[in-house]
Amino acid sequence: MQTYSAPLRDMRFLLHEVLNAKQLSTLKGFEDATPDVFDAILEEGAKFCENQLLPLNTVGDKEGCKFENGVVRTPTGFKEAYDSFIENGWHSISGDPTYGGQGLPETLSFVFEEMVCSTNFAFGVYPLLSRGAATTIAAHASQRLKEIYLPKLGDGSWTGTMCLTESHCGTDLGLIKTKASPNDDGTYQISGTKIFITAGEHDLSKNIVHLVLAKLPDAPEGVKGISLFIVPKFLPDINGERGSRNTVSCGSIEEKMGIHGSSTCVLHFDEAKAWLVGKEHSGLKMMFTMMNGARLGVGLQGLGIGEVAYQSAAAYAKERRQGKSIKKGKESLESADAIIVHPDIRLMLLHAKALNEGARALAYETAIQIDISNKHENAVIRQNADEYVQLMTPIIKAFLTDNGSQTANLAVQIHGGHGYIREHGIEQFIRDARIAQIYEGTNGIQALDLVGRKLGMNTGRLLRHFFHPVASFLEENKTNEDLKDIIKPLSSSFNQLQQITLLIAKRGLSDPEEAGAVATDYLRAFGLVAVGYMWLKMARIAIEKINDDNEDDLFYVDKLNTASFFMKRILPETAGLFLKIKAGKATVMSHRLDAF
Repeated sequence: MQTYSAPLRDMRFLLHEVLNAKQLSTLKGFEDATPDVFDAILEEGAKFCENQLLPLNTVGDKEGCKFENGVVRTPTGFKEAYDSFIENGWHSISGDPTYGGQGLPETLSFVFEEMVCSTNFAFGVYPLLSRGAATTIAAHASQRLKEIYLPKLGDGSWTGTMCLTESHCGTDLGLIKTKASPNDDGTYQISGTKIFITAGEHDLSKNIVHLVLAKLPDAPEGVKGISLFIVPKFLPDINGERGSRNTVSCGSIEEKMGIHGSSTCVLHFDEAKAWLVGKEHSGLKMMFTMMNGARLGVGLQGLGIGEVAYQSAAAYAKERRQGKSIKKGKESLESADAIIVHPDIRLMLLHAKALNEGARALAYETAIQIDISNKHENAVIRQNADEYVQLMTPIIKAFLTDNGSQTANLAVQIHGGHGYIREHGIEQFIRDARIAQIYEGTNGIQALDLVGRKLGMNTGRLLRHFFHPVASFLEENKTNEDLKDIIKPLSSSFNQLQQITLLIAKRGLSDPEEAGAVATDYLRAFGLVAVGYMWLKMARIAIEKINDDNEDDLFYVDKLNTASFFMKRILPETAGLFLKIKAGKATVMSHRLDAF
Protein backbone atom coordinates (compact mmCIF):
# COMPACT_ATOMS: atom_id res chain seq x y z
CA MET A 1 0.00 0.00 0.00
CA GLN A 2 1.24 3.51 -0.85
CA THR A 3 1.86 5.28 2.46
CA TYR A 4 2.85 8.91 2.92
CA SER A 5 2.81 11.57 5.60
CA ALA A 6 4.69 14.76 4.80
CA PRO A 7 7.97 14.77 6.80
CA LEU A 8 7.16 18.18 8.30
CA ARG A 9 9.39 17.72 11.36
CA ASP A 10 12.39 17.05 9.16
CA MET A 11 11.49 19.93 6.86
CA ARG A 12 11.23 22.33 9.80
CA PHE A 13 14.53 21.05 11.18
CA LEU A 14 16.29 21.86 7.94
CA LEU A 15 14.63 25.20 7.31
CA HIS A 16 14.76 26.64 10.82
CA GLU A 17 17.66 24.90 12.58
CA VAL A 18 20.21 23.94 9.93
CA LEU A 19 19.81 26.30 6.96
CA ASN A 20 18.47 29.44 8.68
CA ALA A 21 15.67 30.06 6.19
CA LYS A 22 14.68 32.99 8.43
CA GLN A 23 17.43 34.97 6.69
CA LEU A 24 15.16 35.15 3.63
CA SER A 25 12.76 37.43 5.50
CA THR A 26 15.52 40.09 5.55
CA LEU A 27 15.52 40.25 1.74
CA LYS A 28 13.44 42.89 -0.02
CA GLY A 29 10.05 41.50 -0.95
CA PHE A 30 10.30 38.53 1.41
CA GLU A 31 9.51 40.38 4.64
CA ASP A 32 6.48 38.17 5.27
CA ALA A 33 8.43 34.93 4.84
CA THR A 34 8.79 34.25 8.56
CA PRO A 35 9.15 30.77 10.09
CA ASP A 36 5.52 30.87 11.20
CA VAL A 37 4.38 31.61 7.64
CA PHE A 38 6.57 28.81 6.30
CA ASP A 39 5.13 26.32 8.80
CA ALA A 40 1.51 27.34 8.27
CA ILE A 41 1.73 27.05 4.49
CA LEU A 42 3.54 23.72 4.61
CA GLU A 43 1.03 22.25 7.07
CA GLU A 44 -1.84 23.16 4.75
CA GLY A 45 0.15 21.98 1.73
CA ALA A 46 0.69 18.62 3.41
CA LYS A 47 -3.05 18.24 3.96
CA PHE A 48 -3.77 19.02 0.32
CA CYS A 49 -1.19 16.59 -0.99
CA GLU A 50 -2.07 13.77 1.40
CA ASN A 51 -5.85 14.11 1.07
CA GLN A 52 -6.33 15.11 -2.57
CA LEU A 53 -3.29 14.07 -4.60
CA LEU A 54 -2.21 10.79 -2.99
CA PRO A 55 -5.59 9.03 -3.50
CA LEU A 56 -5.37 9.88 -7.21
CA ASN A 57 -1.89 8.42 -7.69
CA THR A 58 -2.96 4.83 -8.32
CA VAL A 59 -6.05 6.04 -10.19
CA GLY A 60 -3.85 7.98 -12.60
CA ASP A 61 -1.54 5.01 -13.03
CA LYS A 62 -4.33 2.53 -13.77
CA GLU A 63 -6.47 4.76 -15.99
CA GLY A 64 -3.79 6.83 -17.68
CA CYS A 65 -4.58 9.60 -20.14
CA LYS A 66 -7.00 8.85 -22.98
CA PHE A 67 -6.57 10.12 -26.54
CA GLU A 68 -9.76 10.36 -28.59
CA ASN A 69 -10.27 12.35 -31.78
CA GLY A 70 -7.38 14.68 -31.07
CA VAL A 71 -8.48 15.31 -27.48
CA VAL A 72 -6.62 14.15 -24.38
CA ARG A 73 -8.60 13.30 -21.24
CA THR A 74 -6.71 13.14 -17.97
CA PRO A 75 -7.58 10.43 -15.40
CA THR A 76 -10.62 10.61 -13.15
CA GLY A 77 -10.25 13.30 -10.50
CA PHE A 78 -7.30 15.10 -12.07
CA LYS A 79 -9.37 18.03 -13.38
CA GLU A 80 -11.06 18.54 -10.01
CA ALA A 81 -7.73 18.29 -8.22
CA TYR A 82 -6.17 20.81 -10.61
CA ASP A 83 -9.05 23.25 -10.08
CA SER A 84 -8.59 22.93 -6.32
CA PHE A 85 -4.82 23.27 -6.72
CA ILE A 86 -5.32 26.57 -8.55
CA GLU A 87 -8.13 27.83 -6.32
CA ASN A 88 -5.96 27.40 -3.24
CA GLY A 89 -2.98 29.13 -4.82
CA TRP A 90 -0.53 26.22 -4.70
CA HIS A 91 0.70 27.02 -8.21
CA SER A 92 1.62 30.59 -7.34
CA ILE A 93 3.56 30.42 -4.06
CA SER A 94 6.70 32.03 -5.48
CA GLY A 95 5.05 33.72 -8.47
CA ASP A 96 5.48 37.38 -9.33
CA PRO A 97 2.78 39.44 -7.51
CA THR A 98 2.52 41.64 -10.61
CA TYR A 99 0.91 38.72 -12.38
CA GLY A 100 -1.08 37.16 -9.57
CA GLY A 101 1.68 35.35 -7.69
CA GLN A 102 2.16 35.39 -3.92
CA GLY A 103 5.75 36.59 -4.08
CA LEU A 104 7.06 34.17 -1.45
CA PRO A 105 10.52 32.56 -1.61
CA GLU A 106 11.37 29.87 -4.12
CA THR A 107 12.48 27.79 -1.14
CA LEU A 108 8.88 27.45 -0.02
CA SER A 109 7.88 26.28 -3.51
CA PHE A 110 10.71 23.72 -3.40
CA VAL A 111 9.46 22.20 -0.18
CA PHE A 112 5.86 22.07 -1.34
CA GLU A 113 6.89 20.62 -4.69
CA GLU A 114 8.62 17.76 -2.93
CA MET A 115 5.30 16.87 -1.27
CA VAL A 116 3.50 17.03 -4.62
CA CYS A 117 6.08 14.72 -6.19
CA SER A 118 5.72 12.24 -3.33
CA THR A 119 1.96 12.07 -3.52
CA ASN A 120 1.35 12.29 -7.26
CA PHE A 121 4.39 12.42 -9.51
CA ALA A 122 2.34 12.51 -12.73
CA PHE A 123 0.07 15.34 -11.57
CA GLY A 124 3.03 17.44 -10.54
CA VAL A 125 4.47 17.75 -14.04
CA TYR A 126 1.62 20.00 -15.21
CA PRO A 127 2.24 22.93 -12.80
CA LEU A 128 6.01 22.35 -12.97
CA LEU A 129 6.09 23.07 -16.70
CA SER A 130 3.74 26.04 -16.36
CA ARG A 131 6.03 27.67 -13.80
CA GLY A 132 8.98 27.10 -16.09
CA ALA A 133 7.19 28.65 -19.06
CA ALA A 134 6.20 31.69 -16.98
CA THR A 135 9.76 32.16 -15.71
CA THR A 136 11.15 32.00 -19.24
CA ILE A 137 8.63 34.47 -20.64
CA ALA A 138 9.25 36.82 -17.72
CA ALA A 139 13.00 36.71 -18.27
CA HIS A 140 13.17 37.05 -22.05
CA ALA A 141 9.90 38.07 -23.75
CA SER A 142 8.76 41.55 -24.75
CA GLN A 143 6.60 43.55 -22.39
CA ARG A 144 3.58 43.00 -24.64
CA LEU A 145 3.99 39.23 -24.55
CA LYS A 146 4.44 39.35 -20.78
CA GLU A 147 1.19 41.30 -20.42
CA ILE A 148 -0.71 38.73 -22.50
CA TYR A 149 0.65 35.46 -21.14
CA LEU A 150 1.92 35.98 -17.60
CA PRO A 151 -1.45 36.85 -16.00
CA LYS A 152 -3.00 33.68 -17.48
CA LEU A 153 -0.09 31.48 -16.49
CA GLY A 154 -0.09 33.25 -13.15
CA ASP A 155 -3.73 32.44 -12.34
CA GLY A 156 -3.39 28.88 -13.64
CA SER A 157 -6.12 29.17 -16.26
CA TRP A 158 -3.48 28.61 -18.95
CA THR A 159 -0.66 26.08 -18.71
CA GLY A 160 2.72 25.85 -20.41
CA THR A 161 5.02 23.38 -22.16
CA MET A 162 8.53 23.21 -23.57
CA CYS A 163 8.82 21.81 -27.10
CA LEU A 164 12.36 20.75 -27.93
CA THR A 165 12.63 17.12 -29.00
CA GLU A 166 12.05 15.80 -32.51
CA SER A 167 12.07 12.21 -33.71
CA HIS A 168 15.65 12.45 -35.00
CA CYS A 169 17.13 14.54 -32.22
CA GLY A 170 16.91 14.95 -28.49
CA THR A 171 20.09 16.11 -26.78
CA ASP A 172 21.62 17.36 -30.03
CA LEU A 173 19.18 20.20 -30.62
CA GLY A 174 21.29 21.67 -33.39
CA LEU A 175 19.67 19.03 -35.62
CA ILE A 176 16.08 20.26 -35.23
CA LYS A 177 14.07 20.67 -38.44
CA THR A 178 11.06 22.66 -37.21
CA LYS A 179 10.87 25.82 -39.31
CA ALA A 180 9.77 29.36 -38.55
CA SER A 181 8.74 31.71 -41.36
CA PRO A 182 8.24 35.45 -40.72
CA ASN A 183 4.93 37.15 -41.52
CA ASP A 184 4.50 40.75 -42.56
CA ASP A 185 2.81 41.65 -39.28
CA GLY A 186 5.78 40.64 -37.13
CA THR A 187 4.43 37.22 -36.24
CA TYR A 188 5.74 33.89 -37.51
CA GLN A 189 4.48 30.59 -38.84
CA ILE A 190 5.82 27.41 -37.25
CA SER A 191 5.85 24.12 -39.17
CA GLY A 192 7.17 20.81 -37.87
CA THR A 193 6.60 18.00 -35.42
CA LYS A 194 7.77 17.68 -31.82
CA ILE A 195 7.72 14.47 -29.79
CA PHE A 196 7.83 13.60 -26.07
CA ILE A 197 6.02 16.84 -25.19
CA THR A 198 4.91 16.57 -21.59
CA ALA A 199 1.48 18.12 -20.97
CA GLY A 200 1.28 19.00 -24.67
CA GLU A 201 -2.46 18.38 -24.73
CA HIS A 202 -4.89 17.90 -21.83
CA ASP A 203 -8.22 19.00 -20.35
CA LEU A 204 -6.96 20.74 -17.21
CA SER A 205 -6.68 24.33 -18.48
CA LYS A 206 -8.43 26.63 -20.95
CA ASN A 207 -5.31 27.15 -23.06
CA ILE A 208 -1.82 25.71 -23.46
CA VAL A 209 1.17 27.95 -24.15
CA HIS A 210 3.88 26.10 -26.06
CA LEU A 211 7.46 27.36 -25.97
CA VAL A 212 8.90 26.01 -29.22
CA LEU A 213 12.43 25.85 -30.58
CA ALA A 214 12.59 26.36 -34.36
CA LYS A 215 14.90 27.69 -37.08
CA LEU A 216 14.40 30.72 -39.31
CA PRO A 217 15.17 30.48 -43.05
CA ASP A 218 18.49 32.31 -42.64
CA ALA A 219 19.52 30.50 -39.47
CA PRO A 220 23.17 29.49 -38.98
CA GLU A 221 23.92 25.80 -38.71
CA GLY A 222 23.75 24.04 -35.36
CA VAL A 223 22.60 25.41 -32.01
CA LYS A 224 23.53 28.99 -32.96
CA GLY A 225 20.63 28.99 -35.39
CA ILE A 226 17.86 28.15 -32.93
CA SER A 227 15.15 30.66 -32.04
CA LEU A 228 12.44 30.51 -29.37
CA PHE A 229 8.74 31.10 -30.05
CA ILE A 230 5.47 31.27 -28.16
CA VAL A 231 2.85 29.13 -29.93
CA PRO A 232 -0.49 29.05 -28.06
CA LYS A 233 -3.08 26.34 -28.57
CA PHE A 234 -5.71 29.09 -28.79
CA LEU A 235 -4.78 32.51 -30.13
CA PRO A 236 -5.30 35.41 -27.71
CA ASP A 237 -7.95 37.89 -28.84
CA ILE A 238 -7.61 41.66 -28.69
CA ASN A 239 -8.33 41.57 -24.94
CA GLY A 240 -5.82 38.83 -24.25
CA GLU A 241 -8.52 36.22 -23.74
CA ARG A 242 -8.73 32.84 -25.44
CA GLY A 243 -9.73 33.28 -29.06
CA SER A 244 -9.71 31.07 -32.14
CA ARG A 245 -7.89 27.73 -32.37
CA ASN A 246 -4.31 27.81 -33.64
CA THR A 247 -3.05 25.20 -36.12
CA VAL A 248 -1.24 23.09 -33.53
CA SER A 249 -2.62 19.63 -32.84
CA CYS A 250 -1.88 16.47 -30.93
CA GLY A 251 -1.21 13.52 -33.22
CA SER A 252 -0.98 10.90 -30.48
CA ILE A 253 0.06 10.30 -26.90
CA GLU A 254 2.92 8.04 -25.90
CA GLU A 255 2.25 4.71 -24.19
CA LYS A 256 4.76 4.98 -21.41
CA MET A 257 6.36 2.79 -18.77
CA GLY A 258 5.21 5.12 -15.98
CA ILE A 259 3.67 8.49 -15.05
CA HIS A 260 0.54 7.42 -16.90
CA GLY A 261 -1.42 10.37 -15.54
CA SER A 262 0.88 12.75 -17.43
CA SER A 263 0.07 13.22 -21.12
CA THR A 264 3.18 12.89 -23.27
CA CYS A 265 2.30 14.03 -26.77
CA VAL A 266 3.33 14.16 -30.39
CA LEU A 267 2.54 17.72 -31.49
CA HIS A 268 2.10 18.87 -35.07
CA PHE A 269 2.61 22.52 -35.98
CA ASP A 270 0.99 23.28 -39.34
CA GLU A 271 1.96 26.87 -40.08
CA ALA A 272 0.89 27.70 -36.54
CA LYS A 273 0.93 31.37 -35.61
CA ALA A 274 3.78 32.25 -33.29
CA TRP A 275 5.59 35.12 -31.61
CA LEU A 276 9.35 35.41 -31.27
CA VAL A 277 10.78 35.47 -27.74
CA GLY A 278 13.86 37.66 -27.42
CA LYS A 279 16.35 37.89 -30.29
CA GLU A 280 16.58 35.68 -33.35
CA HIS A 281 18.99 32.73 -33.11
CA SER A 282 19.23 33.04 -29.30
CA GLY A 283 16.57 30.50 -28.46
CA LEU A 284 18.63 27.78 -26.85
CA LYS A 285 20.23 30.14 -24.35
CA MET A 286 16.80 31.43 -23.35
CA MET A 287 15.32 27.95 -23.16
CA PHE A 288 17.99 27.05 -20.62
CA THR A 289 16.14 29.34 -18.21
CA MET A 290 13.30 26.83 -18.35
CA MET A 291 15.48 23.74 -18.61
CA ASN A 292 17.63 24.57 -15.58
CA GLY A 293 14.55 25.21 -13.48
CA ALA A 294 13.04 21.98 -14.76
CA ARG A 295 16.21 20.05 -13.90
CA LEU A 296 15.96 21.18 -10.30
CA GLY A 297 12.27 20.26 -10.34
CA VAL A 298 13.09 16.81 -11.69
CA GLY A 299 15.61 16.40 -8.88
CA LEU A 300 12.74 17.01 -6.47
CA GLN A 301 10.77 14.32 -8.31
CA GLY A 302 13.55 11.90 -7.45
CA LEU A 303 13.51 13.02 -3.82
CA GLY A 304 9.72 12.86 -3.66
CA ILE A 305 9.44 9.35 -5.07
CA GLY A 306 12.28 8.25 -2.79
CA GLU A 307 10.42 9.52 0.28
CA VAL A 308 7.07 7.89 -0.49
CA ALA A 309 8.81 4.63 -1.45
CA TYR A 310 10.74 4.67 1.84
CA GLN A 311 7.68 5.42 3.96
CA SER A 312 5.64 2.73 2.23
CA ALA A 313 8.42 0.18 2.74
CA ALA A 314 8.92 1.14 6.40
CA ALA A 315 5.20 0.80 7.15
CA TYR A 316 5.10 -2.60 5.48
CA ALA A 317 8.24 -3.78 7.30
CA LYS A 318 6.64 -3.00 10.66
CA GLU A 319 3.54 -5.06 9.82
CA ARG A 320 4.74 -7.98 7.69
CA ARG A 321 5.73 -11.02 9.75
CA GLN A 322 8.26 -13.43 8.32
CA GLY A 323 10.89 -15.40 10.23
CA LYS A 324 12.16 -14.87 13.74
CA SER A 325 14.72 -12.37 14.97
CA ILE A 326 18.25 -13.75 14.67
CA LYS A 327 19.13 -12.56 18.16
CA LYS A 328 15.87 -12.69 20.12
CA GLY A 329 13.81 -15.19 18.16
CA LYS A 330 13.70 -17.75 20.90
CA GLU A 331 12.30 -15.21 23.35
CA SER A 332 9.39 -14.29 21.10
CA LEU A 333 6.02 -15.92 21.69
CA GLU A 334 5.00 -15.02 18.12
CA SER A 335 5.30 -17.55 15.30
CA ALA A 336 7.14 -14.88 13.30
CA ASP A 337 8.47 -11.36 13.90
CA ALA A 338 7.93 -8.22 11.88
CA ILE A 339 10.54 -8.17 9.13
CA ILE A 340 11.93 -4.87 10.37
CA VAL A 341 13.86 -6.84 13.02
CA HIS A 342 16.03 -8.40 10.31
CA PRO A 343 19.37 -6.66 9.61
CA ASP A 344 19.01 -6.87 5.83
CA ILE A 345 15.65 -5.07 5.92
CA ARG A 346 17.01 -2.40 8.23
CA LEU A 347 20.01 -1.95 5.97
CA MET A 348 17.78 -1.22 2.98
CA LEU A 349 15.51 1.11 4.97
CA LEU A 350 18.41 3.05 6.46
CA HIS A 351 20.06 3.34 3.05
CA ALA A 352 16.90 4.99 1.72
CA LYS A 353 16.38 7.13 4.82
CA ALA A 354 19.95 8.45 4.91
CA LEU A 355 19.99 9.33 1.22
CA ASN A 356 16.54 10.95 1.33
CA GLU A 357 17.25 13.14 4.33
CA GLY A 358 20.71 14.12 3.12
CA ALA A 359 19.46 14.90 -0.37
CA ARG A 360 16.62 16.95 1.08
CA ALA A 361 19.13 19.11 2.94
CA LEU A 362 21.20 19.64 -0.21
CA ALA A 363 18.11 20.54 -2.27
CA TYR A 364 16.79 23.02 0.29
CA GLU A 365 20.20 24.67 0.66
CA THR A 366 20.28 25.13 -3.11
CA ALA A 367 16.78 26.62 -3.03
CA ILE A 368 17.86 29.18 -0.44
CA GLN A 369 20.76 30.14 -2.67
CA ILE A 370 18.30 30.67 -5.54
CA ASP A 371 16.39 33.16 -3.43
CA ILE A 372 19.60 34.92 -2.39
CA SER A 373 20.72 35.10 -6.04
CA ASN A 374 17.39 36.74 -6.94
CA LYS A 375 16.87 39.11 -4.04
CA HIS A 376 20.04 39.99 -2.15
CA GLU A 377 20.98 43.67 -2.33
CA ASN A 378 24.71 42.88 -2.69
CA ALA A 379 25.64 42.08 -6.31
CA VAL A 380 28.67 39.98 -5.34
CA ILE A 381 26.60 37.85 -2.97
CA ARG A 382 23.95 37.42 -5.68
CA GLN A 383 26.59 36.28 -8.16
CA ASN A 384 28.18 33.85 -5.71
CA ALA A 385 24.79 32.33 -4.91
CA ASP A 386 23.93 32.01 -8.59
CA GLU A 387 27.23 30.28 -9.32
CA TYR A 388 26.61 27.83 -6.48
CA VAL A 389 23.20 27.01 -7.99
CA GLN A 390 24.79 26.51 -11.41
CA LEU A 391 27.26 24.05 -9.91
CA MET A 392 24.63 22.13 -7.99
CA THR A 393 21.98 21.93 -10.73
CA PRO A 394 23.38 18.84 -12.53
CA ILE A 395 24.11 17.19 -9.17
CA ILE A 396 20.61 17.81 -7.82
CA LYS A 397 19.06 16.48 -11.04
CA ALA A 398 21.20 13.36 -11.45
CA PHE A 399 22.11 12.38 -7.90
CA LEU A 400 18.60 12.78 -6.49
CA THR A 401 16.90 10.96 -9.36
CA ASP A 402 19.40 8.08 -9.22
CA ASN A 403 18.66 7.80 -5.51
CA GLY A 404 14.91 7.94 -6.09
CA SER A 405 15.06 5.09 -8.56
CA GLN A 406 17.30 3.10 -6.24
CA THR A 407 14.96 3.63 -3.28
CA ALA A 408 11.95 2.58 -5.34
CA ASN A 409 13.77 -0.66 -6.11
CA LEU A 410 14.55 -1.16 -2.44
CA ALA A 411 10.89 -0.64 -1.57
CA VAL A 412 9.88 -3.40 -3.97
CA GLN A 413 12.57 -5.67 -2.53
CA ILE A 414 11.32 -5.11 1.01
CA HIS A 415 7.78 -5.94 -0.09
CA GLY A 416 8.99 -9.08 -1.86
CA GLY A 417 6.39 -10.64 -4.14
CA HIS A 418 3.77 -8.20 -2.88
CA GLY A 419 5.92 -5.39 -4.20
CA TYR A 420 6.22 -6.93 -7.64
CA ILE A 421 2.49 -7.29 -8.27
CA ARG A 422 0.31 -4.26 -8.94
CA GLU A 423 -2.12 -4.77 -6.05
CA HIS A 424 -0.04 -2.92 -3.47
CA GLY A 425 0.98 -0.07 -5.80
CA ILE A 426 4.68 -0.33 -4.95
CA GLU A 427 5.95 -1.33 -8.39
CA GLN A 428 4.47 1.94 -9.69
CA PHE A 429 7.25 3.78 -7.89
CA ILE A 430 9.89 2.05 -10.01
CA ARG A 431 8.06 2.79 -13.24
CA ASP A 432 7.38 6.42 -12.34
CA ALA A 433 10.86 7.10 -10.98
CA ARG A 434 12.67 5.82 -14.05
CA ILE A 435 11.77 8.75 -16.31
CA ALA A 436 13.38 11.27 -13.98
CA GLN A 437 16.80 9.86 -14.86
CA ILE A 438 16.08 10.44 -18.56
CA TYR A 439 14.12 13.61 -19.29
CA GLU A 440 15.34 17.19 -18.99
CA GLY A 441 18.76 15.92 -20.03
CA THR A 442 19.76 12.37 -19.16
CA ASN A 443 21.85 11.88 -16.06
CA GLY A 444 24.79 11.12 -18.33
CA ILE A 445 24.34 14.57 -19.87
CA GLN A 446 24.24 16.09 -16.37
CA ALA A 447 27.55 14.40 -15.61
CA LEU A 448 29.09 15.79 -18.79
CA ASP A 449 27.72 19.23 -17.92
CA LEU A 450 29.38 19.04 -14.51
CA VAL A 451 32.75 17.80 -15.77
CA GLY A 452 32.84 19.46 -19.17
CA ARG A 453 31.39 22.87 -18.30
CA LYS A 454 30.98 23.58 -14.61
CA LEU A 455 34.42 22.49 -13.40
CA GLY A 456 36.24 24.83 -15.74
CA MET A 457 33.87 27.81 -15.67
CA ASN A 458 35.58 31.03 -14.67
CA THR A 459 38.83 29.16 -13.96
CA GLY A 460 37.18 26.90 -11.40
CA ARG A 461 35.38 29.63 -9.47
CA LEU A 462 32.13 27.65 -9.26
CA LEU A 463 33.93 24.82 -7.49
CA ARG A 464 35.30 27.19 -4.89
CA HIS A 465 31.75 27.99 -3.73
CA PHE A 466 31.55 24.40 -2.53
CA PHE A 467 35.13 23.42 -1.76
CA HIS A 468 35.93 26.42 0.43
CA PRO A 469 32.92 26.13 2.81
CA VAL A 470 33.50 22.39 3.22
CA ALA A 471 37.21 22.90 3.93
CA SER A 472 36.38 25.64 6.46
CA PHE A 473 33.78 23.48 8.19
CA LEU A 474 36.17 20.55 8.49
CA GLU A 475 38.93 22.78 9.86
CA GLU A 476 36.57 24.44 12.33
CA ASN A 477 35.30 21.11 13.68
CA LYS A 478 38.43 18.94 13.51
CA THR A 479 38.81 19.00 17.31
CA ASN A 480 35.10 18.54 18.01
CA GLU A 481 35.04 15.38 20.12
CA ASP A 482 31.35 14.83 19.54
CA LEU A 483 31.88 14.68 15.77
CA LYS A 484 35.20 12.80 15.64
CA ASP A 485 33.68 9.45 14.62
CA ILE A 486 31.86 10.84 11.61
CA ILE A 487 34.03 13.73 10.51
CA LYS A 488 36.99 11.53 9.51
CA PRO A 489 35.17 9.67 6.70
CA LEU A 490 34.04 12.94 5.12
CA SER A 491 37.45 14.55 5.52
CA SER A 492 39.05 11.62 3.71
CA SER A 493 36.46 11.55 0.89
CA PHE A 494 36.61 15.32 0.49
CA ASN A 495 40.40 15.31 0.16
CA GLN A 496 40.15 12.55 -2.44
CA LEU A 497 37.48 14.48 -4.33
CA GLN A 498 39.77 17.49 -4.57
CA GLN A 499 42.63 15.33 -5.86
CA ILE A 500 40.40 13.56 -8.38
CA THR A 501 39.06 16.91 -9.59
CA LEU A 502 42.59 18.06 -10.38
CA LEU A 503 43.36 14.75 -12.10
CA ILE A 504 40.27 15.02 -14.32
CA ALA A 505 41.10 18.61 -15.19
CA LYS A 506 44.67 17.66 -16.13
CA ARG A 507 43.68 14.65 -18.22
CA GLY A 508 40.71 16.39 -19.81
CA LEU A 509 42.81 19.25 -21.12
CA SER A 510 44.80 16.88 -23.33
CA ASP A 511 42.02 14.39 -24.08
CA PRO A 512 38.32 15.26 -23.58
CA GLU A 513 37.40 11.57 -23.69
CA GLU A 514 39.28 11.11 -20.42
CA ALA A 515 36.81 13.43 -18.72
CA GLY A 516 33.81 11.95 -20.52
CA ALA A 517 34.67 8.39 -19.54
CA VAL A 518 34.64 9.18 -15.81
CA ALA A 519 31.96 11.89 -15.67
CA THR A 520 29.17 9.74 -14.24
CA ASP A 521 31.39 8.32 -11.50
CA TYR A 522 32.64 11.81 -10.67
CA LEU A 523 29.13 13.22 -10.32
CA ARG A 524 28.15 10.35 -8.03
CA ALA A 525 31.22 10.90 -5.87
CA PHE A 526 30.61 14.66 -5.76
CA GLY A 527 26.99 14.08 -4.75
CA LEU A 528 27.97 11.72 -1.95
CA VAL A 529 30.50 14.21 -0.57
CA ALA A 530 27.99 17.07 -0.84
CA VAL A 531 25.37 15.06 1.03
CA GLY A 532 28.00 14.01 3.56
CA TYR A 533 28.73 17.67 4.20
CA MET A 534 25.03 18.30 4.81
CA TRP A 535 24.92 15.36 7.21
CA LEU A 536 27.80 16.81 9.21
CA LYS A 537 25.97 20.12 9.49
CA MET A 538 22.84 18.31 10.64
CA ALA A 539 24.81 16.18 13.09
CA ARG A 540 26.40 19.23 14.70
CA ILE A 541 22.99 20.77 15.32
CA ALA A 542 21.63 17.47 16.64
CA ILE A 543 24.51 17.15 19.12
CA GLU A 544 23.93 20.70 20.37
CA LYS A 545 20.26 19.97 20.94
CA ILE A 546 20.96 16.69 22.73
CA ASN A 547 23.51 18.35 24.99
CA ASP A 548 20.90 20.98 25.86
CA ASP A 549 18.51 18.25 27.08
CA ASN A 550 16.01 19.19 24.40
CA GLU A 551 12.50 17.79 24.86
CA ASP A 552 12.69 16.44 21.29
CA ASP A 553 15.80 14.41 22.07
CA LEU A 554 14.67 11.28 20.23
CA PHE A 555 14.45 13.16 16.94
CA TYR A 556 18.00 14.43 17.33
CA VAL A 557 19.31 11.04 18.46
CA ASP A 558 17.79 9.52 15.32
CA LYS A 559 19.44 12.24 13.24
CA LEU A 560 22.82 11.53 14.75
CA ASN A 561 22.45 7.79 14.25
CA THR A 562 21.43 8.26 10.63
CA ALA A 563 24.41 10.58 10.07
CA SER A 564 26.68 7.87 11.43
CA PHE A 565 25.07 5.29 9.12
CA PHE A 566 25.62 7.51 6.10
CA MET A 567 29.26 8.14 6.92
CA LYS A 568 30.11 4.52 7.67
CA ARG A 569 27.85 2.56 5.29
CA ILE A 570 27.19 4.84 2.28
CA LEU A 571 30.00 7.39 1.98
CA PRO A 572 32.67 4.65 1.61
CA GLU A 573 31.20 4.11 -1.86
CA THR A 574 33.40 7.04 -2.88
CA ALA A 575 36.56 4.94 -2.45
CA GLY A 576 35.48 2.61 -5.24
CA LEU A 577 34.38 5.52 -7.40
CA PHE A 578 37.75 7.21 -7.03
CA LEU A 579 39.53 4.01 -8.11
CA LYS A 580 37.29 3.79 -11.19
CA ILE A 581 38.02 7.42 -12.05
CA LYS A 582 41.77 6.87 -11.75
CA ALA A 583 41.48 4.00 -14.25
CA GLY A 584 40.57 6.60 -16.86
CA LYS A 585 39.25 6.01 -20.34
CA ALA A 586 41.45 3.08 -21.36
CA THR A 587 39.12 0.42 -19.99
CA VAL A 588 36.19 2.05 -21.82
CA MET A 589 37.48 3.36 -25.14
CA SER A 590 40.07 0.72 -26.05
CA HIS A 591 37.47 -1.75 -27.37
CA ARG A 592 36.88 -2.16 -31.09
CA LEU A 593 33.41 -1.14 -32.28
CA ASP A 594 32.93 -4.68 -33.55
CA ALA A 595 33.50 -5.99 -30.04
CA PHE A 596 30.09 -4.76 -28.98
